[in-house]
Amino acid sequence: MFTSFSTALSALDADTTALSVVGNNLANLNTPGFKSSVVYFRDLVTQSVGAGLSDTQVGFGTAEPNTIREFTQGAIQTSTGPYDAAIQGDGFFVVQNTAGQTMYTRAGNFTTNAAGQLVTSTGELVQGWTVNPQTGQVDTTGATGAIVVPTGSVSPPVATTGFTLDLNLNSAAATNGSPDLSYPITVYDKLGTAHTVTATFTKTGTNAWTYDLSVPAGDVDGTDPTASTSVTGTLAFTPTGQLDTTATTPTSVVLNVGPLIDGAPPMAVTWNMIGSDGSPTLTQVAESSAVSASAPNGSPAAVLTNVGLSNGGVIEATFSDGTQTAVGQLAMASVRNPDSLVAEGNNNFSATAATATPVIGLPGTGGNGQIEGGSIEASTVDLATELTNLIVYQRAYEANSKVVTSVDQLSQDTINLIH
Repeated sequence: MFTSFSTALSALDADTTALSVVGNNLANLNTPGFKSSVVYFRDLVTQSVGAGLSDTQVGFGTAEPNTIREFTQGAIQTSTGPYDAAIQGDGFFVVQNTAGQTMYTRAGNFTTNAAGQLVTSTGELVQGWTVNPQTGQVDTTGATGAIVVPTGSVSPPVATTGFTLDLNLNSAAATNGSPDLSYPITVYDKLGTAHTVTATFTKTGTNAWTYDLSVPAGDVDGTDPTASTSVTGTLAFTPTGQLDTTATTPTSVVLNVGPLIDGAPPMAVTWNMIGSDGSPTLTQVAESSAVSASAPNGSPAAVLTNVGLSNGGVIEATFSDGTQTAVGQLAMASVRNPDSLVAEGNNNFSATAATATPVIGLPGTGGNGQIEGGSIEASTVDLATELTNLIVYQRAYEANSKVVTSVDQLSQDTINLIH
């Protein structure tokens, strides 16, 4: 009879644990990246009562239940945070706490600290890669570290070294010595000063044209006898309107500009008449002379206007000239058996002795899922399931409480028999 007390008490203890798990799940219904836990009950060893082949087996109750965290995919919700990110698929963000311990999280509601470092909502440093100062590129082959988000920086100017022009020259244009087409092209020197190269085309005969590339005389030091502001040449076309690359030489023209009045080094800007596919970019047919596309390289100095996290875990900086540059990359960790991780609080997990070695890499590689910018992964807690479990565990607790009271009454009755 006394075994019945311990059996019922073991059930009460197990139901209490189960109710605590349900309570914790419900408490984290709105916690970003939270993974709900489930309870698994298991019985204790049984004893045999009687003798022979048909022994009666009576159990000793239930053991402390196992709790397993289920790393299922949570719903991806759009957010407004500039550094918010959500993982679609397997994997974890890699973070580091103040003690230098590496931990893992699915909560991507990131922000920046006073030092400009990308951190979690509770201050852990988000790990990844930043720009290599030697190359100016994000190097993802090295060791991971804290990601520093730039603020107030200036993008240096990039001097123009070349341009292309997709254009047509009117085969029916008059041969009167007047230009049939003039087109301005903006180029930049090494100080970021803009200069306008004017490309002028004049018909000189059947299938024959001249070109002139020039900058204003005021852009160069006119007192220097070596000052250069223009380059000229001739163009020849076939009877079918294609550029005659044999008669037109060279097809790559260099415009030398300098010495520049602003003190920048002289410029050498190349006009390439052959496109990347190997075909000429100039035609001559009976349509109005016009430029359909112009592609000069180079850019002026620009001020950083915005930094945000985009898809793929790339941190992109946007400058005042509209250009975007990758300044960081989030790292991800692939864990073969994530259920072996232990929760450390603050939405973080740490590896245990049973955890397979996490593999650090890029999103979409090595078993990692993808990172979606401007999003947050919602909690996987299902309200209906948890409320149902709450009722089941409550009824189980009440039933086992009834066992205790019944056995207690029987014990009293037995004692009364003695008297």
